[in-house]
Amino acid sequence: MSNLHGRILVTGGAGFIGSALVAALNQRGLTQIVITDFLGSDEKWRNLVPLKFADYVEAGDFRSRIAQNPAAFGHFTAVFHLGACSATTEKNASYLIDNNFNVTKELAAWALTQKARFIYASSAATYGDGAQGMDDRSTDLALLRPLNMYGYSKHLFDLHAQQMGWLDRIVGVKYFNVFGPNEDHKGDMRSLVNKAYRQILTTGQVALFKSRHPDYKDGEQKRDFLYVKDAVEMTLHFAEKAPNAGGLYNLGSGEANTWLTLTRAIFSALGREPKIEFIDMPEVLRGKYQYFTQADITKLRSTGYDRAMTPLTDAVKDYVQGYLIPAKKLGD
Repeated sequence: MSNLHGRILVTGGAGFIGSALVAALNQRGLTQIVITDFLGSDEKWRNLVPLKFADYVEAGDFRSRIAQNPAAFGHFTAVFHLGACSATTEKNASYLIDNNFNVTKELAAWALTQKARFIYASSAATYGDGAQGMDDRSTDLALLRPLNMYGYSKHLFDLHAQQMGWLDRIVGVKYFNVFGPNEDHKGDMRSLVNKAYRQILTTGQVALFKSRHPDYKDGEQKRDFLYVKDAVEMTLHFAEKAPNAGGLYNLGSGEANTWLTLTRAIFSALGREPKIEFIDMPEVLRGKYQYFTQADITKLRSTGYDRAMTPLTDAVKDYVQGYLIPAKKLGD
């Protein structure tokens, strides 16, 4: 049983991590959940179909109604603010500022007034190229240099929360490279596992970006790949077992694996021999590409999170064979 109770708000609840989090809440027997999102014209509504929740409200409507009446939807005990524009290639800075910065400011202030547990998605993109480290224990946030506007919009709220003195009462989670079920709607922002699966079915091979960094050979760029089921358990931990923890936390596997290792695991899950080609990196990514990410999760562990991470090959196999091949959603 979960220590969570009462009404729970999940913003971005039709999205990738949001819908996975709702599925995990359902597994705990929790259904008094209000979901907000922008459903738009893509297919992410499909993520909602297997889920159990009390109400769905379009995000813009929710925002305007609580601005007029903070108690419009009743009292919430926990708010998981996962809604955001997560496209690292988005160039509309005004849109990102409003959607990722202003909305988060408003929701955090509202949640604190409600005395609701507020857990929001920051991002590992706030670290930029990692030249200033990727240490979630550092309090000198102003040193960080995000490489894209998405990362900067997330960074701005982290700075704001620190300036307002909120970080001891709220939690910002910095997801590293999350992959898994329910990401089909994300287009170019889908994980390599999802993209590679489609590529293998249509062409029999996978295309990876050539390296433009002298320290990394083609395919040996490294990322911290985190299975969405682990990401969700980490996130829920801050409401269930570490309700007094505050601040920014890295959420990753704690390991850096190469794109080649990940790609070979995908072929293995499909029972095929690897066939990989290397292509030039698009101009839009050059100068903004992270060649190495690895989450130090010491701070997370210090809050009592003791679950083992799903090994990368096991996670890929579970995703490919359990969800991609049968075209299933979490909660089905």
